[in-house]
Amino acid sequence: MLLDGDEWRRRFADIKQEAWRLEVLPQYLMPHEAEEFAAFREGQPMSPYTAASYTERVSRQHAEGKRNGRVHIVTQPLSDYLRFEFARYYEVHVRAGDDIRILDVTNRPNPLEGAQDFWMFDREEVVLMNYEADGRQINREVFEGDVLPFVEYQRIAVSESVPFEEYVSGGHRA
Repeated sequence: MLLDGDEWRRRFADIKQEAWRLEVLPQYLMPHEAEEFAAFREGQPMSPYTAASYTERVSRQHAEGKRNGRVHIVTQPLSDYLRFEFARYYEVHVRAGDDIRILDVTNRPNPLEGAQDFWMFDREEVVLMNYEADGRQINREVFEGDVLPFVEYQRIAVSESVPFEEYVSGGHRA
């Protein structure tokens, strides 16, 4: 089953304990970011980030004891998009309560080689995030099998990564 619109948003609104994501691509080409990303690449100052529905939801759920998190697998040098994402979104999302971690595999084997982007909700449902190689989203697809391999991906990703703040302050293993 493919997800979009209200069905997709409901997955996040209805979490009981946790929404968690694995990100494996060096860029995501999202239409709503195109203008701001182009300005960033040209060295123009970014407009101030305003609270979005994502950060408001994360903050509210954090206050309710629910978790939102992700691990992004990266290699050095960071792509323009990753530098943009780090500067534009990650700091704000971390302040809202999002547990963002970075797994830098520049000088080491990737322990999640072959894994694809996904969201996991309450360790009960997995939604595969399908992208073109350049980061353009194809669709979101509810995974119809056993979620235990994805729980293991999460365990490995979290144990092998460092918190975003530690990574950007230079305390990462590269």
